[in-house]
Amino acid sequence: MTVLERKPWSDEEDASAAPMTVASSIAPAPDELARGRRWRTHASSVRRFDWIYRPESILSMLAVAAILSAWVGIFDREVIPTRVWLFHWAILALAGGAGGVLWHGRQSRELGSQQLLDALEMGLTRATPVDTARLSDECLGVIQRVQHYVEDLRSSAQSAQSREQRLLLERTVCERERRAIEHILENVGEAILVTDDFDRVTVANRAARGALGLRDGQYLRKPLDTLVADEVFLRHVRQCREAGAATSRRNAEHTIGQRVFSLSLQCIDLQPGDADAAAGGHGVVTVMRDITREREVSRAKSDFVAKAAHELRTPLSSIKAYVEMLVDGEAADEKTRREYYEIIQAAGDRLGRLIDNMLNISRIESGTVRVNKEPINLAVVVKEALDVARPQAEAKSIRMVDELTPVYYQVMADRDMINQIFLNLLSNAIKYTPEGGAVTVRMLVDEERHTVTTAVSDTGVGIPEEDLPRVFEKFFRVKANSKMAIGTGLGLNLVKHLVETVHGGRITLTSKVGHGSTFSVVLPLIASGSALTTGATS
Repeated sequence: MTVLERKPWSDEEDASAAPMTVASSIAPAPDELARGRRWRTHASSVRRFDWIYRPESILSMLAVAAILSAWVGIFDREVIPTRVWLFHWAILALAGGAGGVLWHGRQSRELGSQQLLDALEMGLTRATPVDTARLSDECLGVIQRVQHYVEDLRSSAQSAQSREQRLLLERTVCERERRAIEHILENVGEAILVTDDFDRVTVANRAARGALGLRDGQYLRKPLDTLVADEVFLRHVRQCREAGAATSRRNAEHTIGQRVFSLSLQCIDLQPGDADAAAGGHGVVTVMRDITREREVSRAKSDFVAKAAHELRTPLSSIKAYVEMLVDGEAADEKTRREYYEIIQAAGDRLGRLIDNMLNISRIESGTVRVNKEPINLAVVVKEALDVARPQAEAKSIRMVDELTPVYYQVMADRDMINQIFLNLLSNAIKYTPEGGAVTVRMLVDEERHTVTTAVSDTGVGIPEEDLPRVFEKFFRVKANSKMAIGTGLGLNLVKHLVETVHGGRITLTSKVGHGSTFSVVLPLIASGSALTTGATS
């Protein structure tokens, strides 16, 4: 900052007068120093006689000249010629002095202006010491006003620089927030599509591009009807935009390919806060939520309820019919009544199994089933299931063959659930195998993949190829084999849940009509036994 300090003028203080300096790193040039000495010398001489250049001094000279001229005019008849001549010369001298003073004052002012410019240039930009004591009062005043103006400019420049830095900071923050919002929209699971007042695409996140088949970088600012050929979807967007922003949110369901979407459309003002926004500028924000899975689950639940009601009605109808016959006294003898009782009991048992299977499947699907996993010897559990099913096979003269590994391999599983899996598979194999057939259980170990495969094969009627994909569905029964045995249609679905959902295994099926079927259960091993057994076969 430039500081001016005015000190009293005196000849004694000429050498010690304090200079005015401005901090700068630029040294003055030699010619500038010489020029500064010249104008300071001239300014010193002018300053000693600056009282002469004042307006009142000049006016005083002119007044004296006028008085002398008037006096000569009045008394010129009484004075001698020599005196008249002297008065005329005095008047001319005063007038000439006044003119000289005016001319010299003008030259001094021009020189002072140049000195002022030089002082400003050297003192304010070149850091040349400015001797304020050798400047005129007018120059000092001008320099002080210029100095104040420079200070104001410097303050304004600093304020502008602060505002610029603040704006740059705000711009950086806004840019980061914009990128964060774009990143969030890009990774939102639901499809989000934004179109302007001409139905041109302005925003489409990754899910929207995938749902509508838009190519990256080739959809911005392009009309939606040139990108999407679905007329129903285009009509939804167009109707929402034409309705205006005053309308409420529009909801609809729409199918694109094999996927079902819940559409939520909202018309918005593209220029919020603008007074002219009401006259136009309406865009549409479309949120597309994939509800394909929900619709499949809902449809499956409806089918389950319908099939469950049908399966429950069959044993209930049988029980009700035979109870009515007993009540009406149609069973006259003990043998008939006993037959009716056995039918009612069988229908009740079937109804109980159906309800138990439904509850088990529901618990497994909801994740509320209680599982007690522990290391078990799989061959031992399979052997127990074979022993339980053997009487049923012997009643139909069916041979039971087991080819279990002599080494006890362990799996982490619930013992009761594994037992139920193989009991169901063995029971189905015996039901759909004619008399004199065979049921074989084989166990194969893949030590590289750390899995054990247990296959239950029969020589029964087999399953048609077109029915193979639906065998594990709830309540599904092969129509071609439905007369061979009664069932609920839930056994194989329960087995699939127990193997895959509860134990993380895999179940597969191969079948050929007239040759039989093979169900293979693959479970992960936790350790292979090292002791050999001697009685694992029959």
